[in-house]
Amino acid sequence: MKAILAYDGSEFLGYQSQPKGRTVQQVVDRALVKMHKGDERIHSVASGRTDAGVHALGQVIHFDTPFTIPNDRWVVALNTLLPKDVRVLHVEQVPADFHARYDATGKTYLYKWSLARVHSPFERHQSVHLDRLLPDIEKMQQATDCFVGTHDFTSFCSSKTATDNRVRTVRHLSVERVGEEIHMTIEGDGFLYNQVRTIAGMLLAIGRGWNKREEIPEIFAAKDRKKAGKTAPAHGVYLMNVTYEKG
Repeated sequence: MKAILAYDGSEFLGYQSQPKGRTVQQVVDRALVKMHKGDERIHSVASGRTDAGVHALGQVIHFDTPFTIPNDRWVVALNTLLPKDVRVLHVEQVPADFHARYDATGKTYLYKWSLARVHSPFERHQSVHLDRLLPDIEKMQQATDCFVGTHDFTSFCSSKTATDNRVRTVRHLSVERVGEEIHMTIEGDGFLYNQVRTIAGMLLAIGRGWNKREEIPEIFAAKDRKKAGKTAPAHGVYLMNVTYEKG
């Protein structure tokens, strides 16, 4: 079965299960096991892990089950068992060989900054407040094209990234003002550890005049994380959508 999840990442230590601490996978698998009368073999596989504090509007998981339940009943049953900060939005049957992670062909993320004079307490975990030196949005927009295309993103991901292959393709990157917020939307074939947050941090630095658009090619060429500046906070990130050719 394939399911689409939304969750508020504020009270989670990320998606993937860990020995200590609350995670999204932990509560999802607990609900699945309970539905399957304590069968510990039932577990979920996600399209990818999200960091502590990161939110999702369209995380995709798959799980195997012997049950034949209508899709809408799955949604109701799982949401009854899940905590309020995780919701199942959609469930559907897919071919037995569907894999939420390996079959994914693209992901879209949103990053949100707040420009409000006073940051609402209800938004404190949902957007990053820019309370000083507001950025030049036009400069941020002008720099987006530097990231679009296929590049080695070594300078724009965590030095703790596990894979040696740091080449990824960004298909779309935009920055726009939406009311009292700035939204960065980025879509690509896949993302490295902290890649979205590092790009967001770089664009903000350009908007504030700390860096220039012309420096970006040099930063790419350096293949050195230290050259790209600060990583933007996790709570501004939303996993919006995961795309597949099948399923």
